[in-house]
This record gives sequence, C-alpha cells and structure tokens, in this order.
Amino acid sequence: MSRVAIIGTTTWGTTLGIMLTRKGTRVRLWARSALEAQEINRTRENAPFLPGVRLPRRLTATASMEEALDRAALVIMAVPAQTMRANIRLASPYLKPPMLILSAAKGLEVGDGKRMSEVIAEEIEPALHPNICALSGPNLAKEIIGGLPAVTVVAASTQEVAERIQQLLSSPRFCVFTNTDLVGVELGGALKNIIALGAGIADGLGYGDNAKAAFITRGLAEIATLGLAAGANPLTFAGLAGLGDLIATCSSRLSRNHYVGEELGKGRSLAEITASMRSIAEGIDTTRAALHLAQRLGVEMPITQVIYRILFQGLDPRRGVAELMGRPAGSET
Repeated sequence: MSRVAIIGTTTWGTTLGIMLTRKGTRVRLWARSALEAQEINRTRENAPFLPGVRLPRRLTATASMEEALDRAALVIMAVPAQTMRANIRLASPYLKPPMLILSAAKGLEVGDGKRMSEVIAEEIEPALHPNICALSGPNLAKEIIGGLPAVTVVAASTQEVAERIQQLLSSPRFCVFTNTDLVGVELGGALKNIIALGAGIADGLGYGDNAKAAFITRGLAEIATLGLAAGANPLTFAGLAGLGDLIATCSSRLSRNHYVGEELGKGRSLAEITASMRSIAEGIDTTRAALHLAQRLGVEMPITQVIYRILFQGLDPRRGVAELMGRPAGSET
C-alpha cells in the first residue's frame, strides 16, 4: 500500500489527504506543532480549516518531519507559497530517491518571482530534481471534499514522472491529466489568482458579466504573454492550469482570491479583509512577485500593475477600471 506525506495542514493539503485515503492510501499529515497534531488525531478533525469534516482513519497527523516522510512514495508540499522555502528546508534531510515531490502551492516567491519548483530545487539534493512536480487546475477544495467530480493536471519535466503521480492521485472522482510543461502549469496556477482578484473587484463594483468576461479574457492573454517569455508552451494556457483554473477561480464564491477582490470592490480595506480570513489568498503576494518577474523578462502587465496599485498603493478600484478601459485598443492578437 502506498504511503503519502503531506506537508502542511492547510485546507488543500487536508483535502488531498482525505481524497487519497478514499482510495486506500495511508497519509501522514505534517503539522507545525505537537499540540496541533495531537488535536487533529484526538478530534479526527482539522477544525481551523475544515470544520465539521471527519478525517478518515488512514489519515494521521504528526509534528515529526522524519516520521511524516518515513517510507513515503510521494511528498506533497501543501503550504503557502511564501513559506515553501522554509518548509522544504525542514523536509530536505529526509528526502531520498525515488520519492516524488509535488508542489500543491499556486504562487510565486516574493522578491525574486521564482516558481515553487525552482524554490524546491534550490533546497534539495540535485539527484531529486527530476522528481519535482506541480499540481494545478480547477480544484476548489470544498467541492472535492463533498465528493463532487474534479479534474486536475500534474506537470513534471518528464512524462514518466508525471505518470507516476497520476497513478497515485487518480480516483473515480478525481481525474488527473499529465503535462511536461512545468513552467506553464505553475505560472498558469499562480497568475490566475491575480486575475481572480480583478474579477472579484468587478463583481464588487457591480459591473456585470460582460465586463467580467472581458477582464478574464484579457487576463488570460496577459498570463500567456508572461508565460511565453518565461519559456512555457502556449497551449498550456488553454488547458486545465490556464483557462480551466481561471474560470473556476474567477467565477466561484468559494475562491479566496475572488472574495478578496469582491470585498475591495465594495470598499473594504485590504488589511480589514485579510484580518478576517483564516486562509491565505495567494494572489496578493503573487501580484508583487509577478511584477518582479515581468520586469526581469521585459514584459508589460497592465492588469497586474493596476491590481498591484489597488492592493498596495490605495488606488480606487473604479479609477483602476477606468484606466484599463482608457488604454488604446489595438489588434486583439
């Protein structure tokens, strides 16, 4: 029977753990403290992130990284993007071939704009680099916990490694496709959160579906432009990690990034919104990181720039929309 270690007791990490146990996999969930692990094991619930959801017997928590990773075939890094480096450093001494290392975080590192696979590679032995993968797609955790069907994509540098992850994760209600465009899958998953912030702002302002559809479409074009400059396959952005994830995150009330944008559109401050949230909206930090990456690659990102100014420089959302609408409209392609 396969063993899987999940680093992080986040909503998505716990969801993946529950899903894996449904197909008979034994899962160890690594918690940051012994108290947190004990509480999860005692109550059979991850109350802060998934209140009311009963954890299966095959899922146990531990605060020992060595115990969590013992005999694991797959290690899932389900932590916020800005804590990825610190967490993979803790795991690194216990990672051994042929372990697979899967990033489930959808973000870029602030300060350098690095993708999660790049961050992981910098902190582990070179022999493990081919085993680094990324998971992305339209995967709203609460729907998956509820047993609703979902589809995702796993990317790795080789098809063989991607297929190994595919076999471990696939189930009747969770269909896993493979891709060897690690750059495109990671960028699609991270950058769509920025566009989801803007789609939420449009909803908060009451601008209607025409405006939101146009914003999503132009947002996808902006994602693809940066992705191409970074070396991604353009077809990736028409797939699950691009268009698929973009539709779900920009449309669903379950999306944290959409929620933050909508509340901004209604006039609340970013500090007030984030203080009321238990989970992190990755799009906030990713906006800063994406602009750093765009500057390094010489790519113009007008939508991301406006979102940045709304988030961090006090730009009124209505003014931001007016600025985008006032840009010259050239050829669409």
